[in-house]
Amino acid sequence: MCAFKSIEEAREFFKNDKFATNTGVRIDELDNDSCQCSLEINDGHKNGLGGVMGGVMFTLADFSFAVLSNHLHFPTVAQQVSVNYLNAPKGEKLIARAICKKNGRSSSIINVDVVDDTGRDIVQFVGTGFKL
Repeated sequence: MCAFKSIEEAREFFKNDKFATNTGVRIDELDNDSCQCSLEINDGHKNGLGGVMGGVMFTLADFSFAVLSNHLHFPTVAQQVSVNYLNAPKGEKLIARAICKKNGRSSSIINVDVVDDTGRDIVQFVGTGFKL
């Protein structure tokens, strides 16, 4: 049974995630075992070299993980995550697709792939959620 009855209910709950929402992350899609979140890149997301800050990309992936893991079971917190930065974004938008790989009794495993709007692979994120 999913925690949120609709994507609007999930958006209402996660608007309180101030860091991600103030960064510009939004929930685009949500279903029983996946979700998609996105972020329009702006100058406020850039590091000293002019690239997108790694923390911005992590925030998008982590937020997507949080939305899906808490949709599967509320409340769930991150127990362990790993992230691989694959390429620098070339586009103007980042898209994170979270997919549940395992939904167990006390934990969940969620893969999040982040691409830019050119289709370039940007981040590979794997999170383990601990169900409270």
